[in-house]
Amino acid sequence: MKQALFFLLLFSIGSLGMSQSNRVMNIFPEGTMLHGNIPYQYDTLKKHLLDIYLPPNATGKVPLVIWVHGGGWLSNDKYADMSYMKETIAEIMRKGYALASIDYRFSTQATFPAQMLDCNSAVSYLYENASKFGFDTDRFALMGFSAGGHLAAMLGLSKNQDVKEFFMPGTSKKFAFKAVVDFYGPADLTLFPGAVDAKSPEGLLIGAAPLNRPDLAKVASPVSYVDEKDPPFLIIHGEKDDMVSPNQSHLLNSWLKVKGVPTELIVVKGAPHFGAMFDAPEIRTAIFSFLEKHLK
Repeated sequence: MKQALFFLLLFSIGSLGMSQSNRVMNIFPEGTMLHGNIPYQYDTLKKHLLDIYLPPNATGKVPLVIWVHGGGWLSNDKYADMSYMKETIAEIMRKGYALASIDYRFSTQATFPAQMLDCNSAVSYLYENASKFGFDTDRFALMGFSAGGHLAAMLGLSKNQDVKEFFMPGTSKKFAFKAVVDFYGPADLTLFPGAVDAKSPEGLLIGAAPLNRPDLAKVASPVSYVDEKDPPFLIIHGEKDDMVSPNQSHLLNSWLKVKGVPTELIVVKGAPHFGAMFDAPEIRTAIFSFLEKHLK
């Protein structure tokens, strides 16, 4: 009886989320359907929620872009990065893709791999409920920004290695990713200037200064998981990024090339760590050319 009441409560929370105002909904084209604040872990943690946006007039099974927000693993939420990517988001909907934006626990709440447990649980939920929302489970793509780019890369690269520490017991591992779009995500935690500082964002993520605990830093670094079976990558980085060095993306791109994984690196001339320069027409063209190629 208690379990039934708990699931009824969760359903009510999800239903309320659908009707509540959403502060980025104005970015989406008219007719976009929102399923908001869905508890993907079947608990009541605020950071275990996701939003699903379905394209207007969708017919048949649609491909899904899974949006992973940035914020140094310690700030922001599932609405983050959308405000400066308005045209890209609108184009995702116009192209007939669904979009799911996920929240995950901050490093100040739980250290790595808590973020991977959360993200994989969210993807498991999306996979297991694909028929309900109309997703094509053979066409899942990841798109992440900064710390979210790191997590998107980690999800895409580690999936085929079945790292048990990255999955909650009982969650599905049947899903796969066909493409990863990584916006200026960290690739190797030991290469940050703050790698000597346990209080740096990368230090807080793993609970120690990366250079003092290279073992922990390795487990939390995307480059550690690159192999021949990885999905294709599109990596986008600002030339003038002073928060995550472009060398991080160069390194990941080179490792992918060494392993024979399809990859492309775009360095945006004059661009900082984030902002509207990443929503430029030429970047959007590259993004959708990449997605259309790999989500056929």
